[in-house]
Amino acid sequence: MSKIPTLEQKTQRFNLCVWFSKLYLSVNVVRIDDRTGNVFFLAGEENIIEIYPNGRWRYVG
Repeated sequence: MSKIPTLEQKTQRFNLCVWFSKLYLSVNVVRIDDRTGNVFFLAGEENIIEIYPNGRWRYVG
């Protein structure tokens, strides 16, 4: 069964999507890792963000 993003992840994802759209970068892929519960998304062609269940995030690449 798929995990559901936490409220913190949803809020952070929205904030990051707004930030990337201000840079005129599209958000191409959003996916939740069923093993860890982390949300990954790809903005533009190479900006990969990982959002943890507590809402904290890190830039992967």
